[in-house]
Amino acid sequence: MNALYVDHLETFPSQNPPARKMAASMQHVYVGAATGVFKGVNLAKKTATNFQNVASLSKEEEICAMCWGNQQESQVCVGLKNGLVKTFDAEQGEFTDCTNCAGGEGRFTGLAKYQESLVTCVESGLLRVWKDEDKVDIEVGKDVCRMRQNHARPHQVATGGKENELKLWDIQQPEKPIFKAKNVRNDFLDLRVPVWVTDLQFLSEQKLVTCTGHRQVRVYDPATPQRRPALSVELGEYALTALSVTPDSHSVIVGDSQGSMVMVDLRMGKVQKAFKGFAGGIRSLQCHPSLPLVASCGLDRFLRIHDINTKEMLHKVYLKSKLNCLLFSSADFTQEQTETAKKQKRKLESSNLTEEDEDELWGSMSVVQDSKKADKTKRKSKSKKLKKPK
Repeated sequence: MNALYVDHLETFPSQNPPARKMAASMQHVYVGAATGVFKGVNLAKKTATNFQNVASLSKEEEICAMCWGNQQESQVCVGLKNGLVKTFDAEQGEFTDCTNCAGGEGRFTGLAKYQESLVTCVESGLLRVWKDEDKVDIEVGKDVCRMRQNHARPHQVATGGKENELKLWDIQQPEKPIFKAKNVRNDFLDLRVPVWVTDLQFLSEQKLVTCTGHRQVRVYDPATPQRRPALSVELGEYALTALSVTPDSHSVIVGDSQGSMVMVDLRMGKVQKAFKGFAGGIRSLQCHPSLPLVASCGLDRFLRIHDINTKEMLHKVYLKSKLNCLLFSSADFTQEQTETAKKQKRKLESSNLTEEDEDELWGSMSVVQDSKKADKTKRKSKSKKLKKPK
């Protein structure tokens, strides 16, 4: 397991912006903390960079949601608790824009970019599309826990929350939802099953998968007349808090409030494997779109990267603050990691001293005695010289 030494680049002086900007353009994971700290992690070089002054942050600047600002992933939109949305430029290594997107009540539950417009959603159920000077408001129901964008169809977003069933919206035609899920049938006691959608993802252009605070993973297909879930799997003992679809779209990885993370095979409807190494609730996780890797973060202040195939923890990064959300870059950093390892190897091989030369060097060095022992030896020899013969 590779241990990353956190905030390695924070020791750079503030009057040296080129180094910080150079580091900013090579981050593979961005994380947002409950303290308002925004950091980037380079997995190939094993470095982490803080892009904000911690001393100037307040509780109202807690980072609640993040999304990419463009398809090139050179910008990151960061939603704060106070209603501000900041735009971070990865190439410049600094925040270049700040927009007041306050509206409704509660913190952000999702951010998205559609063309040049910003799409926000807050806990009270106000989904708003921010155009140049106009706003389009959509009421999606109260107690929203999550809003996600369909990247295959960027004009579609999905919402869900506590006693707020999954809904699929078209922001071009916001009058009513395209799809509204229906609750499962009553349980064996004929009691209504409570609804609590905590996270959701688009499984394909049409299908969606959700996890709930009542330990269920459910799959919906809006293309069919059926509004109830096509698959429902119950897991563990604690509320599920985050999920992400694997690159092959056959499975989903879910995390809960106690620090358990498992992979569920959606074809078989059962747990396929479990990941270890967590010490607190998981708040966000994301699979790499092409590599068999999953990134996760949460209350224990660590960013972890696991190999999906082997379950091995490849990286573990301590980031000092409780982490709320993350963004995993789609870039293939494994090649960069290999090149870094080759450079280090060449550096070691270019050393002039071989093992034999090193042993010879150490052997040629004279032994340095302890100063106290040397003084004692001198005193003894002097006393022998001064001693009179009998």
